[in-house]
Amino acid sequence: MDHKELKQLIRLMERHGLVKLEIEEDGHRCLLEKASPHMLAMPAMAPLSGPAAPAPSFSLPTAAAAPIASRPEGTVTFNSPMVGTYYRSSSPESPVFVKIGDRVEADTTLCLIEAMKVFNEIKAERTGIIVEMLAENQEAVEYNQPLFLIRPL
Repeated sequence: MDHKELKQLIRLMERHGLVKLEIEEDGHRCLLEKASPHMLAMPAMAPLSGPAAPAPSFSLPTAAAAPIASRPEGTVTFNSPMVGTYYRSSSPESPVFVKIGDRVEADTTLCLIEAMKVFNEIKAERTGIIVEMLAENQEAVEYNQPLFLIRPL
């Protein structure tokens, strides 16, 4: 099981409000369990039977472990204030809240983050220009994960 498959399973858990998901495949068991609303579930993998062998280890990228490679000078990151699912617009038919090059004010809605079946409007909290969008639509995001690069004005 690779990182992409794990991310899909986590999104599935978020979408359906699951707190525990267990899958058995090729003699390995994968258990995803949400410890609390503020923590992202981490997989536990172990062989079902046979000689003791080291279980495969997976680590999902976190905000601290995945720094922005080359942040343009004079920009600041806008980080997720919560764990949830990131949405660029209020519905698939609606225009996105912001795009690269847009000027934002403190009260400008940047995105929605769905957490526990509640959609939370995330405001810019500063004046600036959107330089880069760092999250994909409908992606599971973690607390403090960078979502946008903003050049303050």
